[in-house]
Amino acid sequence: MGADVTSNETNRNMGSQDWRPIGGVPGWRSRVASDAGAVRYRRSMKIRTASPDDITLIAQLIRELAEYERAPELAQAREADLSQALFGAHPHVFCHLAELDGVVIGMALWFLNFSTWLGRSGMYLEDLYVRTEHRGKGAGGALMKELARTCLAMGYERFEWSVLNWNTPSIDFYVSIGARPMDEWTTYRLDGHALEAYVQR
Repeated sequence: MGADVTSNETNRNMGSQDWRPIGGVPGWRSRVASDAGAVRYRRSMKIRTASPDDITLIAQLIRELAEYERAPELAQAREADLSQALFGAHPHVFCHLAELDGVVIGMALWFLNFSTWLGRSGMYLEDLYVRTEHRGKGAGGALMKELARTCLAMGYERFEWSVLNWNTPSIDFYVSIGARPMDEWTTYRLDGHALEAYVQR
């Protein structure tokens, strides 16, 4: 996760404002711009929630991110699976898109986790990606800022994500916005044959 990380924070220009439901989360209401579902960060950049019409583009962005992270063979998600997760009867994954001059140039895909110690949900950012030719224009920062605003609006206590150790531009960006590494924790994973073997053991 994490491709686009040289960004200068842009000013949010909301225009006329109101409260509208967005994102498919039950009870989720967020302050948005008057063009329904989009938040403008500067004249040509806006952040909006994804719609079912975006599913092919989202799948393509995921494949591009996998290539950036040097593991294109691992991006096996089908559009039908993504559509069900994002826009099915019970969506459990959510996506914001960054548009520049009306063209989608990046995405942030996230879901909810839960802290038993705090007794509250948090936001886990699974993928942050901005297309190579558009990095450095503020899209990554605008996506992160909008997710942070959503965290506060929903009362989530934590905003978390992972980053590859070699991805120093992303790490530098995350540190610059005040994020701190959880160095005392190591992520473990069971998947594929190891998962099946454990169940059958």
